[in-house]
Amino acid sequence: MSPVPATAIRFHEYGEPADVLREERVEIADPAARRVRVRVSAAGLNPADWAVCRGFRPGGLPRGIGYDVAGVVDAVGEQVDDVAAGDLVFGTADFLGQPSAGVADVAILDSWYRVPDGLDPVEAAVLPMVVQTAAWTLDAMGVEPGNTLLVHGAGAMVGFAAVQIALSRGVRVVATAGPTYTAELTALGAQATPYGAGMADRVRELAGGPVDLVLDAAPPHAGVVPELVAATGDPSRVMTISNHDEARRLGARVNLDHLTAPAPASTFLPRYAALAADGAFRVPIARTYPLADWQAAVELSRSGRPGGKVVLIP
Repeated sequence: MSPVPATAIRFHEYGEPADVLREERVEIADPAARRVRVRVSAAGLNPADWAVCRGFRPGGLPRGIGYDVAGVVDAVGEQVDDVAAGDLVFGTADFLGQPSAGVADVAILDSWYRVPDGLDPVEAAVLPMVVQTAAWTLDAMGVEPGNTLLVHGAGAMVGFAAVQIALSRGVRVVATAGPTYTAELTALGAQATPYGAGMADRVRELAGGPVDLVLDAAPPHAGVVPELVAATGDPSRVMTISNHDEARRLGARVNLDHLTAPAPASTFLPRYAALAADGAFRVPIARTYPLADWQAAVELSRSGRPGGKVVLIP
């Protein structure tokens, strides 16, 4: 094995993504122990990428973006015996320990799973962060069969996944969403209602009273947490993935504060990939772009309403 040249999207200083990201040629080293190197087939963008650009979880610079990856194994490190060169896998880029991440044509992965037959690499690449965040947050909330759960922001991808996961666990789900996904959420088995004024009243009417728990998966929006508290009557029953400051101020919970010992992703990600291959689970994809059009992809992903996951294809 030897380092291979690659095109990667990286930043050398922290700041707004549009200002600091650049396309560069880099050398991707041989994978270390418990790592694999892949030729990237698809890389999904997430809001977390923009937080990393701004300094979230700081590390050595330069750094890359792109946590979610699907690709063909090119090389394996020591202590890797479950895949070999030529295998198609999906997983997570080692974005903290490497000078580049998944938005590149070659990447180092620190976790990986075989892409099941029948699942397109693009569909596989959008699973890891969304499914992990949804599953781990539901676990941290203590959601149980028979609960009535409000998923606020069910048209956002973590919310959309959380609705499907919660329904599969025997949970009754009320979902707030815009018109894009209302029909599909209803078809899945959720009770859907719009955002906006009177939301808490509409939710309680659908639920027949206060809901048991609230998962806030919507993009950050000042003033929404009081409305979510009103839907359940108890701020401690509300958990957000996005409105951190307002939630902490009002006594609601932030998922990052409670993910102390999450279930290993290996216990559930392959299952949801298999369901996706069978058409029984999905994360909507807004648009795919070639890697050369990464700036347009970044702009759409950062727009706040991309209408699904944005994916780059080297």
